[in-house]
Amino acid sequence: MKRKVFFRYNPQSLSYERVYPKFKDRLFTVFRHLLSGIVIGIILFWGFDYFFGSPKEKEQEQEIQLLRTQNQLISKRIDHAIDVLKDMQQRDDNMYRAIYHADPISPSIRTSGVGSMNRYDELMSLSNPEMIVQTAQKMDYLSKQLYVQSNSFDEILGLAKNQKDRLKHIPSIQPVSGRDLSRVASGYGMRIDPIYGTPRFHAGMDFTSKIGTHVYATGAGTVIYSDWKQGYGKCIIIDHGYDFQTLYAHLSEYKVRVGQKIKRGELIAEVGNTGKSTGPHLHYEVHVKGRPDNPAKYYFMDQTPEEYDEMLRVTSNRGQVMD
Repeated sequence: MKRKVFFRYNPQSLSYERVYPKFKDRLFTVFRHLLSGIVIGIILFWGFDYFFGSPKEKEQEQEIQLLRTQNQLISKRIDHAIDVLKDMQQRDDNMYRAIYHADPISPSIRTSGVGSMNRYDELMSLSNPEMIVQTAQKMDYLSKQLYVQSNSFDEILGLAKNQKDRLKHIPSIQPVSGRDLSRVASGYGMRIDPIYGTPRFHAGMDFTSKIGTHVYATGAGTVIYSDWKQGYGKCIIIDHGYDFQTLYAHLSEYKVRVGQKIKRGELIAEVGNTGKSTGPHLHYEVHVKGRPDNPAKYYFMDQTPEEYDEMLRVTSNRGQVMD
């Protein structure tokens, strides 16, 4: 490479004269070019990094985006799991527990929270803490609901294991012999009082029959009452366990005593006309968890589906009671 030669124009001699720069001038020139190159390099580097990003930053951004996408996917799957669990809860309350006459799970237990928000403080130091905390809350809610539902299924399983014995005790036949529905004088619900002529709630069913007609226990249990009862006359109450009791009123004769264990279909009394009664009949009630229930629902072992439908039709049309 040839060395550069510098000239300077001399106006006096009207000619170009060669110039020999000093060492410091040459050094300054070299330094000036070096400094310019450094400045331009820095500008180009930061400009590229600003507009296009460094490889490391691009890699970090890709990782963050991947984590964000994975978190959104997990959140959607949790939402789907919660929807499935809600369907299970509805079937549990309205079907599984209803079959065994178990109370639904309390809404306060189903909808209770998962504790203080302070449990998520350690997550607030992470990037995108709101998104992470929201997903953590959903996971905790799902875990709690699964725990509650698991306990409910354990309870249902226990009831199912006792179902064979339970079926022996649940009232499930008519208390008087014969399926002649003309014997049904009145059904369950609002009826006309035969004495006062005013509407009142009738908590059982009335079966007309001759005095002395046999009365049978509708399920296995223990006699807890066998005596005169105001308004009911001679009365028997049987505790069947599993939250069931049955009452037999206006009797003429007792065939059992208090404390006696009896089986379904066993003779317990005879029809009479005692107490507040307008004629010989049996007044029969079914109580579930201390409250009266429609006895017509508990003849499933004594009637065909057609006879059961006819029973409901007839009892719903009988408007006057006999007691």
